[in-house]
Amino acid sequence: MKSEDNVLGELLKEISGLINEYPLAIERRAATIQATGKDPELVEKLVKAADTMRDSGNLYLTWARHYAALAEGNTDASSDEDETEDFDV
Repeated sequence: MKSEDNVLGELLKEISGLINEYPLAIERRAATIQATGKDPELVEKLVKAADTMRDSGNLYLTWARHYAALAEGNTDASSDEDETEDFDV
């Protein structure tokens, strides 16, 4: 049986991958729409949405890692890591 520490670490990896992939998928969709010449306003909204999701994903992961560290017993669970690199910010 997996320990809770391992479960939290595995979930963080999965979440991180999905949160990283999501804005990329939105950007790909925007590029497809742009390539067809349809709805430039939608393209602009999707590009901004991808940036917003990237930023909010960064914030979410920072807190998720903080709470995972607390759950592992690390009472000094402040992170000096720069999470922005995970999201090309």
